[in-house]
Amino acid sequence: MFGISFSELLLVGLVALLVLGPERLPGAARTAGLWVGRLKRSFNAIKNEVEREIGADEIRRQLHNEHILSLEQEARNILNPQQKNPGTFTPPVQEPPAAPSVEPAAVVTPTESVAATTAASEPTLPPRAP
Repeated sequence: MFGISFSELLLVGLVALLVLGPERLPGAARTAGLWVGRLKRSFNAIKNEVEREIGADEIRRQLHNEHILSLEQEARNILNPQQKNPGTFTPPVQEPPAAPSVEPAAVVTPTESVAATTAASEPTLPPRAP
């Protein structure tokens, strides 16, 4: 729990044996064990009460379900990349507008413009064969 190794426990035991002596060491170890047990029980009781009040179990279940659903969605996307899933929204890709093509302006004389407008309004006949 605290990351105490066996060598550290052995060192603490030797110091306790030297300080307390062999007569009082068993009673001190028993008392220390009782206090550690009481602390563990009280911490567990507090932890259980807090978890009960905030509903941690329900939150854990919801997070677990959401995680499973996201994994399932990823698996569907991997297996069927062309098929769009109805639950997901992908914005349409818009291409930038094409630049307008600029052609050099033709020089039109007034007589040509009148001829062009009259020719456009008259029906055109197919060419004659010789």
